[in-house]
Amino acid sequence: MASDKVINVTDSAFESTVISSDLPCLVDFWAPWCGPCKAIGPVIDQLADEFDGKVRIAKMNVDDNPETPGKFGIRAIPTLILFKNGQKLDTITGAVGKGQLVALINKAL
Repeated sequence: MASDKVINVTDSAFESTVISSDLPCLVDFWAPWCGPCKAIGPVIDQLADEFDGKVRIAKMNVDDNPETPGKFGIRAIPTLILFKNGQKLDTITGAVGKGQLVALINKAL
């Protein structure tokens, strides 16, 4: 079941939602046709629930929002970028396990 804590972010809302966030923010760049993106979807939802109040979890559909992925040089999806204080902290590309994503998030805490 999809978590109601995952924010769907758009190009126009990226600055206010991610860059200006007072919390670290993990953004999942994905597309509906991407198999690996679908595979990590449930993990993203779990992380949103587990880190609620500590980290903001957002998803961006790269088909609907081409500007932001272009800015960050995203060439493959899923790509997950961790932001803290408006700066890119780290990036993971590909469908990785939950443990790797938890380790990534912990870098920002």
